[in-house]
Amino acid sequence: MRIIISNQSELPIYAQIREQLKEQILSGQIEEGSVLPSIRQLAKETGVSVITTTRAYSDLEAEGFIATMQGKGSVVLAKDNSVVREQYLMRIEEGLTTAIETARAMGLSEEELTEIFQNLLHTPGAD
Repeated sequence: MRIIISNQSELPIYAQIREQLKEQILSGQIEEGSVLPSIRQLAKETGVSVITTTRAYSDLEAEGFIATMQGKGSVVLAKDNSVVREQYLMRIEEGLTTAIETARAMGLSEEELTEIFQNLLHTPGAD
C-alpha cells in the first residue's frame, strides 16, 4: 500500500488518502479481507495527523469500502457489497459516456459503436 501526499493538490489531505485507498481497493491492489494499517501507523507513515487519517478511514467506512472492528482494525470489505458495486457501475458509466462522446464527435454511427463494443466483449481475456 502506497500513499502519496501532495501539497499542490486541491484536495485536502484526508481526501487524498481516501481517494488513493479507494483506488487501490477498486483496482485490486488491496484485496478484500486485507487489514489496513492502524490509523496511528498510517499517520506516522504519511507524516500527517491522526485526525486526518481518522477522517479518511471514517469516510471509507461510510462509503462501504472498509469496516472497523474493535481489536482487529480496519478491514477491506468484499467487492460484492452494494455500495462498492455502485462505485464500479459509476466507473463503467463514466467510461462508456466518454466512449460515446468520442464516437459522436467523430461521426461514428450507433451500429459501428455497437460493433466495436461487441468485439471488445468477445475478445479473449476480456472476461
